[in-house]
Amino acid sequence: MTFSAELEARLADMVKRYPPGHLRGALVPMLLYIQDEVGAITEDVVQEVATRLQLTPLQVEEVVGYYSMLRRQPAGRHHVQVCTNISCLLRGGEKVWDHARRQLNLQHKETSPDGQFSLEEVECIGACSWAPAVQVGYDYYHEMSPEKFDELVEKLKNQ
Repeated sequence: MTFSAELEARLADMVKRYPPGHLRGALVPMLLYIQDEVGAITEDVVQEVATRLQLTPLQVEEVVGYYSMLRRQPAGRHHVQVCTNISCLLRGGEKVWDHARRQLNLQHKETSPDGQFSLEEVECIGACSWAPAVQVGYDYYHEMSPEKFDELVEKLKNQ
């Protein structure tokens, strides 16, 4: 499997940073970079990463199954994650989640037919001090409310 020249260079540089026998440390970042380019962690990706890092496909699968940010199916252009863990829940996270489902007409881990939005309820995105929090791609939105969510969706539609 081949990737863009930029990604190939990034992956090669990453592997050089780990001593022999310790390549597993590059696994999560490698999977994230590949997912950003390919869109999802496919069986071909698992095989390729296992080969590059001298791991078994099962070792790669274990990591893919553990981390919720690694996806088997492509996400929408705007992957919306709504935190409903305790801090967000106590400050209105459930209202934001319910509103997001209605606003986007999506359920957990669904993607809109046009591929523009996908929605996911997540346990924690590490923004407890600014709850409730939403993450879109790699961008965080704090102190979210249904009204702020509507504004965010409109902004994303226009990008």
